[in-house]
Amino acid sequence: MMQAEGTQREHYNRIAADYEAQYGDPDGLAYREQFLYEPLFATLDLEGREVLEGLSGSGHATEYLLKHKKALVTGLDISDEAIASFKTRWPECDAICAPMTKSGLGDESFDCIVVVMGLHHLHPHLGEALHEIHRLLRKGGTFCFAEPHKESSFNRLRSMWYRHDSLFAENEESLDIEGLKLEFKELFEFKAEKHVGNIGYLLVLNSMIFRVPLWLKRLYSPALIRLEKMLSRFHSRTFSLAVICQWEKK
Repeated sequence: MMQAEGTQREHYNRIAADYEAQYGDPDGLAYREQFLYEPLFATLDLEGREVLEGLSGSGHATEYLLKHKKALVTGLDISDEAIASFKTRWPECDAICAPMTKSGLGDESFDCIVVVMGLHHLHPHLGEALHEIHRLLRKGGTFCFAEPHKESSFNRLRSMWYRHDSLFAENEESLDIEGLKLEFKELFEFKAEKHVGNIGYLLVLNSMIFRVPLWLKRLYSPALIRLEKMLSRFHSRTFSLAVICQWEKK
Protein backbone atom coordinates (compact mmCIF):
# COMPACT_ATOMS: atom_id res chain seq x y z
CA MET A 1 0.00 0.00 0.00
CA MET A 2 1.35 3.45 -0.84
CA GLN A 3 2.22 5.53 2.20
CA ALA A 4 -0.25 8.33 1.38
CA GLU A 5 -3.10 5.83 1.04
CA GLY A 6 -2.34 4.24 4.39
CA THR A 7 -2.06 7.68 5.97
CA GLN A 8 -5.43 8.70 4.57
CA ARG A 9 -7.22 5.56 5.73
CA GLU A 10 -5.85 5.85 9.26
CA HIS A 11 -6.40 9.61 9.41
CA TYR A 12 -10.02 9.56 8.25
CA ASN A 13 -10.98 6.55 10.31
CA ARG A 14 -9.72 8.51 13.33
CA ILE A 15 -11.69 11.69 12.65
CA ALA A 16 -14.72 10.15 10.89
CA ALA A 17 -17.29 10.86 13.61
CA ASP A 18 -16.25 14.49 14.14
CA TYR A 19 -15.94 15.03 10.39
CA GLU A 20 -19.48 13.79 9.79
CA ALA A 21 -20.90 15.95 12.58
CA GLN A 22 -19.28 19.15 11.27
CA TYR A 23 -19.48 18.60 7.50
CA GLY A 24 -22.80 16.79 7.43
CA ASP A 25 -24.83 19.19 9.56
CA PRO A 26 -27.73 21.13 7.94
CA ASP A 27 -25.76 24.39 7.67
CA GLY A 28 -22.76 22.74 6.04
CA LEU A 29 -25.01 20.91 3.60
CA ALA A 30 -26.90 24.12 2.78
CA TYR A 31 -23.59 25.81 1.99
CA ARG A 32 -22.47 22.92 -0.22
CA GLU A 33 -25.73 22.89 -2.15
CA GLN A 34 -25.82 26.61 -2.89
CA PHE A 35 -22.15 27.38 -3.49
CA LEU A 36 -20.64 24.08 -4.68
CA TYR A 37 -23.18 21.60 -6.04
CA GLU A 38 -25.51 23.95 -7.90
CA PRO A 39 -22.77 25.63 -9.99
CA LEU A 40 -20.81 22.37 -10.31
CA PHE A 41 -23.70 20.38 -11.82
CA ALA A 42 -25.92 23.12 -13.29
CA THR A 43 -25.17 22.34 -16.94
CA LEU A 44 -25.20 18.54 -16.63
CA ASP A 45 -28.08 16.19 -17.36
CA LEU A 46 -27.30 13.23 -15.11
CA GLU A 47 -30.70 11.57 -14.91
CA GLY A 48 -30.21 7.82 -15.19
CA ARG A 49 -26.45 8.28 -15.71
CA GLU A 50 -23.73 6.36 -13.86
CA VAL A 51 -21.94 8.72 -11.47
CA LEU A 52 -19.05 7.96 -9.13
CA GLU A 53 -18.59 10.08 -6.04
CA GLY A 54 -14.88 9.61 -5.42
CA LEU A 55 -13.45 10.17 -1.93
CA SER A 56 -17.09 10.15 -0.98
CA GLY A 57 -17.03 10.02 2.79
CA SER A 58 -20.59 9.26 3.83
CA GLY A 59 -21.93 10.64 0.55
CA HIS A 60 -22.83 14.32 0.90
CA ALA A 61 -22.68 14.93 -2.85
CA THR A 62 -24.57 11.67 -3.34
CA GLU A 63 -27.54 13.15 -1.52
CA TYR A 64 -27.68 16.06 -3.98
CA LEU A 65 -27.10 13.82 -7.02
CA LEU A 66 -29.91 11.45 -6.06
CA LYS A 67 -32.41 14.13 -5.11
CA HIS A 68 -31.79 16.82 -7.71
CA LYS A 69 -30.11 15.00 -10.61
CA LYS A 70 -31.73 11.50 -10.43
CA ALA A 71 -28.32 9.97 -11.03
CA LEU A 72 -27.23 6.37 -10.38
CA VAL A 73 -24.48 6.86 -7.82
CA THR A 74 -21.59 4.73 -6.61
CA GLY A 75 -19.51 5.85 -3.63
CA LEU A 76 -15.79 5.19 -3.30
CA ASP A 77 -13.61 5.99 -0.31
CA ILE A 78 -10.43 4.61 1.24
CA SER A 79 -11.89 4.80 4.76
CA ASP A 80 -13.85 1.72 5.81
CA GLU A 81 -15.60 3.86 8.45
CA ALA A 82 -16.77 6.28 5.76
CA ILE A 83 -17.96 3.52 3.44
CA ALA A 84 -19.87 1.84 6.27
CA SER A 85 -21.65 5.17 6.83
CA PHE A 86 -22.26 5.56 3.08
CA LYS A 87 -23.88 2.11 2.88
CA THR A 88 -26.12 2.91 5.83
CA ARG A 89 -27.24 6.26 4.38
CA TRP A 90 -27.64 5.14 0.77
CA PRO A 91 -28.51 1.43 0.65
CA GLU A 92 -29.74 1.80 -2.93
CA CYS A 93 -26.24 2.79 -4.09
CA ASP A 94 -23.11 0.71 -4.63
CA ALA A 95 -20.21 1.49 -2.29
CA ILE A 96 -16.55 0.51 -2.63
CA CYS A 97 -13.74 0.77 -0.09
CA ALA A 98 -10.68 1.45 -2.23
CA PRO A 99 -8.18 4.23 -2.99
CA MET A 100 -8.89 6.70 -5.78
CA THR A 101 -5.55 5.78 -7.32
CA LYS A 102 -6.52 2.12 -7.80
CA SER A 103 -10.27 1.60 -7.63
CA GLY A 104 -10.42 -1.90 -9.13
CA LEU A 105 -13.40 -0.80 -11.27
CA GLY A 106 -13.70 -1.43 -14.99
CA ASP A 107 -12.62 0.87 -17.80
CA GLU A 108 -15.17 3.48 -18.90
CA SER A 109 -17.63 2.64 -16.13
CA PHE A 110 -19.02 6.13 -15.49
CA ASP A 111 -20.59 9.09 -17.27
CA CYS A 112 -19.48 11.47 -14.53
CA ILE A 113 -17.01 11.39 -11.65
CA VAL A 114 -17.34 13.84 -8.77
CA VAL A 115 -14.78 14.71 -6.11
CA VAL A 116 -15.61 17.46 -3.63
CA MET A 117 -12.74 18.61 -1.43
CA GLY A 118 -10.87 15.32 -1.71
CA LEU A 119 -8.11 15.65 -4.31
CA HIS A 120 -5.89 17.82 -2.11
CA HIS A 121 -5.57 14.85 0.24
CA LEU A 122 -3.90 12.72 -2.45
CA HIS A 123 -0.44 14.28 -2.80
CA PRO A 124 2.05 13.02 -3.91
CA HIS A 125 -0.18 10.59 -5.85
CA LEU A 126 -2.60 13.10 -7.35
CA GLY A 127 -1.43 12.42 -10.91
CA GLU A 128 -2.10 8.69 -10.47
CA ALA A 129 -5.62 9.47 -9.24
CA LEU A 130 -6.34 11.71 -12.24
CA HIS A 131 -5.17 8.99 -14.63
CA GLU A 132 -7.47 6.55 -12.83
CA ILE A 133 -10.37 9.00 -13.13
CA HIS A 134 -9.67 9.33 -16.85
CA ARG A 135 -9.66 5.53 -17.20
CA LEU A 136 -12.97 5.17 -15.39
CA LEU A 137 -14.77 7.84 -17.43
CA ARG A 138 -16.53 7.07 -20.69
CA LYS A 139 -15.48 9.17 -23.69
CA GLY A 140 -17.15 12.57 -23.36
CA GLY A 141 -17.76 11.95 -19.67
CA THR A 142 -17.33 14.76 -17.15
CA PHE A 143 -14.99 15.03 -14.20
CA CYS A 144 -16.39 17.55 -11.69
CA PHE A 145 -14.36 18.71 -8.72
CA ALA A 146 -14.13 21.42 -6.08
CA GLU A 147 -10.82 22.04 -4.30
CA PRO A 148 -8.63 24.64 -2.56
CA HIS A 149 -6.15 26.06 -5.08
CA LYS A 150 -2.61 27.43 -4.95
CA GLU A 151 -3.33 30.72 -6.71
CA SER A 152 -5.41 31.93 -3.79
CA SER A 153 -3.78 34.81 -1.90
CA PHE A 154 -4.65 32.87 1.26
CA ASN A 155 -2.71 29.77 0.24
CA ARG A 156 0.44 30.51 2.24
CA LEU A 157 -1.62 30.84 5.42
CA ARG A 158 -3.50 27.65 4.55
CA SER A 159 -0.23 25.78 4.01
CA MET A 160 1.07 26.87 7.42
CA TRP A 161 -2.19 25.75 9.02
CA TYR A 162 -1.97 22.36 7.28
CA ARG A 163 1.51 21.78 8.71
CA HIS A 164 0.60 22.57 12.32
CA ASP A 165 -2.99 21.33 12.73
CA SER A 166 -3.50 17.67 13.67
CA LEU A 167 -6.78 17.56 11.71
CA PHE A 168 -4.76 17.61 8.47
CA ALA A 169 -2.62 14.74 7.23
CA GLU A 170 1.00 15.56 6.37
CA ASN A 171 0.53 15.08 2.63
CA GLU A 172 -2.32 17.57 2.18
CA GLU A 173 -1.67 20.41 -0.28
CA SER A 174 -3.75 22.81 -2.37
CA LEU A 175 -4.06 22.09 -6.10
CA ASP A 176 -1.96 23.79 -8.77
CA ILE A 177 -4.80 24.00 -11.29
CA GLU A 178 -2.79 25.58 -14.10
CA GLY A 179 -0.03 23.03 -13.69
CA LEU A 180 -2.52 20.18 -13.79
CA LYS A 181 -4.14 21.58 -16.93
CA LEU A 182 -0.77 21.60 -18.66
CA GLU A 183 -0.05 18.05 -17.53
CA PHE A 184 -3.43 16.62 -18.57
CA LYS A 185 -4.25 18.70 -21.66
CA GLU A 186 -4.02 15.62 -23.90
CA LEU A 187 -6.58 13.71 -21.82
CA PHE A 188 -9.19 16.31 -20.88
CA GLU A 189 -10.93 19.33 -22.32
CA PHE A 190 -11.37 22.03 -19.68
CA LYS A 191 -15.02 23.01 -19.97
CA ALA A 192 -15.70 25.27 -16.99
CA GLU A 193 -13.93 26.87 -14.04
CA LYS A 194 -15.32 29.10 -11.30
CA HIS A 195 -13.59 30.55 -8.25
CA VAL A 196 -15.57 30.35 -5.02
CA GLY A 197 -15.29 30.59 -1.26
CA ASN A 198 -14.94 33.35 1.30
CA ILE A 199 -16.22 33.80 4.87
CA GLY A 200 -18.89 31.08 4.68
CA TYR A 201 -16.39 28.65 3.19
CA LEU A 202 -14.23 29.09 6.27
CA LEU A 203 -16.72 29.24 9.10
CA VAL A 204 -19.72 27.29 7.74
CA LEU A 205 -18.26 24.65 5.44
CA ASN A 206 -14.95 24.25 7.30
CA SER A 207 -16.09 24.97 10.85
CA MET A 208 -14.37 21.81 12.06
CA ILE A 209 -10.87 23.22 11.59
CA PHE A 210 -11.80 26.17 13.83
CA ARG A 211 -13.30 23.83 16.47
CA VAL A 212 -16.60 25.70 16.34
CA PRO A 213 -19.29 24.06 18.49
CA LEU A 214 -22.37 23.13 16.49
CA TRP A 215 -24.69 25.22 18.62
CA LEU A 216 -22.68 28.35 17.79
CA LYS A 217 -22.44 27.41 14.12
CA ARG A 218 -26.23 27.18 13.93
CA LEU A 219 -26.52 30.75 15.24
CA TYR A 220 -24.18 32.47 12.79
CA SER A 221 -24.49 30.35 9.63
CA PRO A 222 -27.56 32.03 8.06
CA ALA A 223 -25.90 35.45 8.25
CA LEU A 224 -22.56 34.20 6.91
CA ILE A 225 -24.21 32.39 4.02
CA ARG A 226 -25.92 35.67 3.04
CA LEU A 227 -22.59 37.50 3.37
CA GLU A 228 -20.84 34.85 1.26
CA LYS A 229 -23.36 35.44 -1.52
CA MET A 230 -22.78 39.19 -1.40
CA LEU A 231 -18.99 38.84 -1.48
CA SER A 232 -19.00 36.19 -4.21
CA ARG A 233 -19.29 38.88 -6.89
CA PHE A 234 -15.70 39.86 -6.06
CA HIS A 235 -14.24 36.37 -6.45
CA SER A 236 -11.16 35.99 -8.63
CA ARG A 237 -8.23 33.58 -8.80
CA THR A 238 -6.51 35.41 -5.96
CA PHE A 239 -9.57 36.50 -3.95
CA SER A 240 -11.10 33.08 -3.47
CA LEU A 241 -10.45 30.02 -1.35
CA ALA A 242 -11.48 27.27 -3.76
CA VAL A 243 -12.19 26.49 -7.39
CA ILE A 244 -14.86 24.35 -9.01
CA CYS A 245 -14.11 22.73 -12.38
CA GLN A 246 -15.64 20.60 -15.09
CA TRP A 247 -13.22 18.60 -17.25
CA GLU A 248 -14.43 16.46 -20.16
CA LYS A 249 -12.64 13.27 -21.20
CA LYS A 250 -11.34 13.51 -24.78
